[in-house]
Amino acid sequence: MAVTESAVVPVGAPGEPEGARDAGAGAAERARAAHEGILRRQSARESAARTYARALPIVPVRARGLTIEGADGRRYLDCLSGAGTLALGHNHPVVLEAIRKVLDSGAPLHVLDLATPVKDAFTTELFRSLPPRFAERARVQFCGPAGTDAVEAAFKLVRAATGRTGMFAFTGAYHGMTAGALEASGGATDVRVARLPYPQDYRCPFGIGGEHGAELSARWTESLLDDSKSGVPLPAGMILEPVQGEGGVIPAPDAWTRRMREITEARSIPLIVDEVQTGVGRTGAFWAVEHSGITPDVMVLSKAIGGSLPLAVVVYRDDLDVWEPGAHAGTFRGNQLAMAAGTATLAYVREHRLAERAATVGARMLERLGSLASEFPCVGDVRGRGLMIGLELVDPEGPPHPTPDGPRPASPELAAAVQRECLRRGLIVELGGRRSSVVRLLPPLTISDEQASAVLDRLADAVSAVSAAALGERRPGRDGAPGAAGPE
Repeated sequence: MAVTESAVVPVGAPGEPEGARDAGAGAAERARAAHEGILRRQSARESAARTYARALPIVPVRARGLTIEGADGRRYLDCLSGAGTLALGHNHPVVLEAIRKVLDSGAPLHVLDLATPVKDAFTTELFRSLPPRFAERARVQFCGPAGTDAVEAAFKLVRAATGRTGMFAFTGAYHGMTAGALEASGGATDVRVARLPYPQDYRCPFGIGGEHGAELSARWTESLLDDSKSGVPLPAGMILEPVQGEGGVIPAPDAWTRRMREITEARSIPLIVDEVQTGVGRTGAFWAVEHSGITPDVMVLSKAIGGSLPLAVVVYRDDLDVWEPGAHAGTFRGNQLAMAAGTATLAYVREHRLAERAATVGARMLERLGSLASEFPCVGDVRGRGLMIGLELVDPEGPPHPTPDGPRPASPELAAAVQRECLRRGLIVELGGRRSSVVRLLPPLTISDEQASAVLDRLADAVSAVSAAALGERRPGRDGAPGAAGPE
């Protein structure tokens, strides 16, 4: 039974005794007061840097799978999934059992980088999941607990191995919030990183899209490397995302990814693939590099590999392992609970073929969402891979660019309005993209067909409401009260 079945009983149900009705009303009022008090205290005490809490004023108290219940008794379908961390959704039984087993065993929870049976099981399962050609020569470095720590470690690794310092990264990239990771991310302003054009169809940097646009991106990269007057020295490495997540859910073309591998390999430039958000089945393959078939030199992994708990690693080709002992360390490298949860998650995704499931469900969701673009002019583009999906909201009255049939201007206002309308309907979604104009869906890989339909219904209804408001019209919604519980 899903935990959300214990939701608050509606007040004033037919045939309910007056006393019970009053008690129900009092309980609901106390729940709302507790909810509002927690939010007020968060606003008063926490940093102005907080993000998700601003757009999602909810107080989660219970969760299972796709469903979250708030302190005020409202229930939501969660398509944020910890920014892609929860491959199996909230509190999956296999993950909870793995954590309980370690807790009950009396095993130490903090061991720095010492070998333990829990770590051995994790690394064994991790290497089993890696692309075979990569795994046969791989080494793993446990880093600090976040993906950005692994990115920093990867940069340090390739700089030590090559003796060079510069890095290549791509426009729109997001690799974390520490200094080096930010330098490689698209929003950086003071950088030591050469920025390359990332190919995309909808807002192609060359204005043409398709295979030709991707080819121009590859040629630009070659020109920078081979032109002695480009002003860009040979870098220590290149880092790329197989699908840009925070950049707006932009999948890299497989042929272009193979070209990047050819370009870097021919010039002895280590290729770092950031699989922090795309890994563990999210895109319809266990690792997103498997779509293109390339073998990178370095893979950066975090989020889902910890089974909802903090864990990050760098996996790399053995000949890059030039570090001296202690050259890269961290107090919290040995998170035993995260390793146990991660082992359970990796094994469950592999054994239950959830990557293939993500490909199938994601394709169906993309097909249905494609109809929104034809129905509502404010939906400029629908794109994604597997269960990593985005809808770009645009100003339907804005001038197209760069050609008369080009895309309309991005509309962060409409995207934020869709996010608010989704929340009213009991659906949690994230925003991303260059101007926060892309509504993102990152549901757990365990999402059922019925749940996927409920998500799409609520999203479509939210887009309809926003579109109607933008046109000064009012249209009735599909479902009923805000925050209504859907399939569990």
